[in-house]
Amino acid sequence: MSKKYELTDDTIEHDGRTLYRIRALVDIPAIGVSAGDLGGYVESEKNLSHTGDCWVHGNARVRGNAFVNDNGFVGSNMIVNQVIYGEVQ
Repeated sequence: MSKKYELTDDTIEHDGRTLYRIRALVDIPAIGVSAGDLGGYVESEKNLSHTGDCWVHGNARVRGNAFVNDNGFVGSNMIVNQVIYGEVQ
C-alpha cells in the first residue's frame, strides 16, 4: 500500500497531545486535493486511512482513538474524537 499523505514537522499542542499537519503525497480528485497540499492535523497515522478519499482539511484536528476512513472528510476547525465515515464540517 502506498501512502497518500505524510506527517510534516508543523505541529500544534492540543490537550497535552502533539498533532502533526498532513501533506498530500498524491492527488485526491474527488475532494479537490492535489499532491503537495497541506491538510489539517492528526496525532498519528492511525487517525487517517491511507485508502479511499478521506481527508482532514484546514485546521481540523483528529486525535486519540478517532479514525477517518472511506470517504470521511473533516473540515473547518472541527476536533474529532470518534470514527468518521462521512463528511463533518
